[in-house]
Amino acid sequence: MSTPLTEFRPNGTQAAVTRTWVPEAPVALEFNGLSYAVMMASPAELDDFATGFALCEGLAADAAEISDIAIAEVPEGWIVRAHLSGLGVDKLTERVRTRVAESSCGLCGMDNLKEVARPLPSVAAHAAIEPAAIFTALDALRTRQPLGERTGAAHAALWADGNGIIGCVREDVGRHNAMDKLIGAMARAGRPLAPGFVLSTARCSYEIVEKAVRGGASTLVTVSLPTSLAVERARAAGLSLWVLARDDSVLRVNDASA
Repeated sequence: MSTPLTEFRPNGTQAAVTRTWVPEAPVALEFNGLSYAVMMASPAELDDFATGFALCEGLAADAAEISDIAIAEVPEGWIVRAHLSGLGVDKLTERVRTRVAESSCGLCGMDNLKEVARPLPSVAAHAAIEPAAIFTALDALRTRQPLGERTGAAHAALWADGNGIIGCVREDVGRHNAMDKLIGAMARAGRPLAPGFVLSTARCSYEIVEKAVRGGASTLVTVSLPTSLAVERARAAGLSLWVLARDDSVLRVNDASA
């Protein structure tokens, strides 16, 4: 959706401009007929989103355990329904059962704090990524973000091989959603995240690190600096971490390569 606006400048002049807003809508995720979460997301590639979300939540061990994905637009937003098989079904049922008793502040309570701090899987031994590969991917990304180019308000997550050649890009209004979409797209295509690296255009919070590890990445690159918890979690899991990726520099925080 594009809207005509008036731009005001420091010198007192005005100009007519047109802006395109990034799509954002409520997306309800239902698994096995049970409502699991409602996320604010850009309603595109929602099959990838549901797949990546389920994998990162531990509801499925691989894409083969996620089937019959159906997407429906409703007046209030979007609903994505999918069928889960495997051990994640028990977690789904328990999550839905206990959610009724939770308070509204999200991470309240000892059980939730323990859940946030749960150990991540160990990242497998991997080869080091050369800085040149990161710069190659960054340069190519400029032409691979159509939503970001139109709106200036979308995050991207990409996978690139060891030479920096981009194999997949996903965009979303939410940085976590973009990661879920990327992880889901790669899983649905039967393509692992390692070797190679994942690059996120977002701030490197612990959630981005957690999704990278649980999605199977061995190296994560972000364009912004990490939080302290993100660094701790990356080091504990053995995830190689590069941050503040720019055209002319990138900062290596953790080299966990073999």
